[in-house]
Amino acid sequence: MRRVSTRNAAFQQWQALLTNRSKRQRAGEFLVQGVRPITLAREHGWTIRTLLHPPGPLSRWAQQVLDETPADRTELTPELLGELGGKDQQELVAVVALPEDRLDRIPQGPDLLAVVFDRPTAPGNIGTLVRSADAFGAAGLIVTGHAADPYDPRAVRASTGSLFAVPVVRAASHREVVAWAGAAQLVGTDEHGDLDVAEHDLTGPTVVLVGNETAGLSAGWRAAAHRTVRIPMTGAASSLNAAAAGTVVLYEAARQRRRATGSR
Repeated sequence: MRRVSTRNAAFQQWQALLTNRSKRQRAGEFLVQGVRPITLAREHGWTIRTLLHPPGPLSRWAQQVLDETPADRTELTPELLGELGGKDQQELVAVVALPEDRLDRIPQGPDLLAVVFDRPTAPGNIGTLVRSADAFGAAGLIVTGHAADPYDPRAVRASTGSLFAVPVVRAASHREVVAWAGAAQLVGTDEHGDLDVAEHDLTGPTVVLVGNETAGLSAGWRAAAHRTVRIPMTGAASSLNAAAAGTVVLYEAARQRRRATGSR
């Protein structure tokens, strides 16, 4: 175990992982903060390279993680750990290896339900949609185009750990995703869609397409979509936040599938 009490090169590298996407990519790792995210990362077999912790006695949970995780250990002063741990004081911060961006990480089959988030700009929206994908049984989430980073700490926090339970894959364009999707129906979301989402059958293999928060789906995805659905709205709101819209469609897909199988 090593000890770090100054803002040395190692600390500066970890600090850069919080704010610098390019450095996360080059290092092949990102920071994970919080009990639930670290717990889920371990449960789902993610590679934890380093565990950062303060000196002195730790909680039972933190000590168990240190004892059972095959990772380097570094003791940081509380002040330095606080700079890496976010707004709330963290007992542990994990340095976790980035997974490969391979579409085959998302399992396919006759019951496929996956979601594409096209060119999202807000990391928090990515994390929220990952959490919804996890809650409603989606097999994975694909982020396409020039987009925010799903491994940004804001995205990781917003997912509340679901990032480690649901495969998240980045793809450069819609073309490789369309080829991967095969016979699955591609269902776009748009306030001017062809029909209400509840009127469209989502029980077969389905990839839900959610567009950029401001511009919606790209021209490529609009052309690729087999159907575009809308969410009926009342009141003064004209549209939903992109992550909220995706959540509604994922819920409807889960509802239809439960009804089709006779489960509650």
